[in-house]
Amino acid sequence: QVRLVESGGGLVQFGGSLRLSCVASGTISSISSMAWYRQAPGKERDLVATITSSGRTNYADAVKGRFTISRDNAKSTLYLQMDSLKPEDTAVYFCEAQAPDEVYDVVNRYWGQGTQVTVSS
Repeated sequence: QVRLVESGGGLVQFGGSLRLSCVASGTISSISSMAWYRQAPGKERDLVATITSSGRTNYADAVKGRFTISRDNAKSTLYLQMDSLKPEDTAVYFCEAQAPDEVYDVVNRYWGQGTQVTVSS
């Protein structure tokens, strides 16, 4: 089992910055890729950015050039640096970790509880 706890959300003005953190605990050695998702009110949960165990990253078009995902494996922590924030970035942001299970040939997905990010215009 993997437990994820996000922090760093809050209220910020248009053009401001925030850094989200996600601390993993439990069987963290099983984690391969990690990601940030977000969900705005009344909308589906959307992928924001992903990072593999080797550090390869991928971003949604809406955040390219403004957000940076990174991970510190020594600290078991995932980060999301968000710059040039816009009101449309307002959402609950969730951390996700994937842990392949070779015994059952499945990929277990774990989620944090989410952290609210609100960008005022």
